[in-house]
Amino acid sequence: MSEGRIRKLFTGDAQADRVVPPSGFTAQLTLFVSGAMAFLTVFALALSLASGRLADRWASELARAATLRISAPADQRAAQTEAALTILNQTPGVASARALSVEEQAALLSPWFGTDAGLEALPVPQLIEVQADSTGYDARGLQLRLTAEVPGAVLDDHARWREPLVEAAQSLRLLGIVSILLIGGATAAMITLAANAALAANRQVIEVLRLVGALDSYIAHAFVRRFTLRALTGAASGVALGMIGVWLMPAASDEGGFLTGLGFQSWRWLLPLAIPLLAALVAFIATTRAARKRLEELS
Repeated sequence: MSEGRIRKLFTGDAQADRVVPPSGFTAQLTLFVSGAMAFLTVFALALSLASGRLADRWASELARAATLRISAPADQRAAQTEAALTILNQTPGVASARALSVEEQAALLSPWFGTDAGLEALPVPQLIEVQADSTGYDARGLQLRLTAEVPGAVLDDHARWREPLVEAAQSLRLLGIVSILLIGGATAAMITLAANAALAANRQVIEVLRLVGALDSYIAHAFVRRFTLRALTGAASGVALGMIGVWLMPAASDEGGFLTGLGFQSWRWLLPLAIPLLAALVAFIATTRAARKRLEELS
């Protein structure tokens, strides 16, 4: 679109604007659809971005974390724990290894057994928290060495449940993107229907304009301008309400898990501001095509 057409789109023509009624069913439909779809787009965008952050965090943090479980008789547990810590500290790629205390292990099991279950008297395996550095370690080789020197040690690198979580988060991100595309398509379809209804309702006005020498491009521009500005106004209102809703959602926290932190972060708060412009572009393209096709049918 040229600069002149853009300027003309916003400045308009008083005579041409009379072709399209400023109020009525089509005006209300365009404003409502644009606002509702923009509102939904804000939340779909927030979901997609939050899912992307979650997938990246799980992929990076959980990939470096592992748990070593030592299941041994009580009289051998301390010795095997010391031997396992020695092996871990000698393993290239292991940044740190720490045996969890009895209190820490009891806190991990308290959601299932409660705080007064007396876990100290139960044969609970000793857990060792393992953190890898940026280079990582050879999990297969480490497990073989532990099996040979610490018979009761089992290394769990969390791969069995980490990968499904990461895939689920990535699927949610893709679902958010697909939702945005579907919302854009639905917006274009509804605006096209509204434009066709407005053109059909103003058929007699269009015929009179043609009789006095008005070109189809002049008539089409009147409809395109009115529907584009309606979509821009409605989408701006929907985005404003959507951003307020996202801002009111709970902030990210470890206790809340995935149900928190679904808002925008840092400069990404600026991304929803592009939605009204995209809605106006969708309305412009959809209305232009609908007007040209309809005017050809009315010829």
